[in-house]
Amino acid sequence: MLQLPNQTGFYKGKVRDVYFIGDKHLAMVVSDRISAFDVVLPRPIPFKGQVLNQIAAHFLEATTDIVPNWVLDAQSVPNATVGLKCETFPVEMVIRGNLTGHAWRTYKTGARTLCGVALPEGLKENDFFPEPILTPTTKAHEGHDEDISREEIIAQGLVSREEYEQLEAYTRALFQRGREMAAERGLILVDTKYEFGKIDGKIYLIDEIHTPDSSRYFYAEGYEDRQAKGEQQKQLSKEFVREWLMENGFQGKAGQAIPEMTDEFVSQVSERYIELFNHVTGKTFEKQEITEQQLQEQLSALLAKL
Repeated sequence: MLQLPNQTGFYKGKVRDVYFIGDKHLAMVVSDRISAFDVVLPRPIPFKGQVLNQIAAHFLEATTDIVPNWVLDAQSVPNATVGLKCETFPVEMVIRGNLTGHAWRTYKTGARTLCGVALPEGLKENDFFPEPILTPTTKAHEGHDEDISREEIIAQGLVSREEYEQLEAYTRALFQRGREMAAERGLILVDTKYEFGKIDGKIYLIDEIHTPDSSRYFYAEGYEDRQAKGEQQKQLSKEFVREWLMENGFQGKAGQAIPEMTDEFVSQVSERYIELFNHVTGKTFEKQEITEQQLQEQLSALLAKL
């Protein structure tokens, strides 16, 4: 854990370490930790933090015309972002363009609603929904995030109707932009989630967007063929980590042991993250090793300028 100038608080998430600076700013360090099924796995993935931080910076910068965001500086330190401290809305805005992951697991049980949204009959795994669907979750600091419907969010007073409608509009517009940017790179943005906060009543996009930790991507080339043949889609996301865990008997349930992560597997996951960076941004990833000491010095220097 770092000790930063004017630090007033600290929160350790599954992957991110958040340092509260004074009462208006925060520094978010994206670690190399990796989580799946709401469990942090025992071994870090080299360069994962830098990949996630720099992908998020790329997309946050590309969406400022849709919604203002919290970032003040995401470039100076490879795996950290400094920005505005917002009062966070207690829901995550999940949006899905395809029937995949949790939505598919729900659908194949025979359920035809998810978070109060009706799902059409006759869909196969990975098919496109007629229109993207919003399936929000409550933000859990401990344990699993829980599905919740729009009506429940408003009825429970988690978010006012007016603000929730604004969050929905921002979510749809951000997802549309993300899909367009993905298509330019030969990818399909399948599903993702956004988090929002506010300062003095003004809504800001916070945290990160369109990274492999919050988003799933398919390769567009061959998508139709694979669907027609009932084959698995080729994807760039951390679903392959979840699949590897499931194949090895782990789904985050009580009594299940996390399988051993070999050097080969760790290095494979690191390469997949770097591949995703190159593919999704169109830039070439430059590995920047950073020690805890260097991180401390670089962040302290950056915060001194605020």
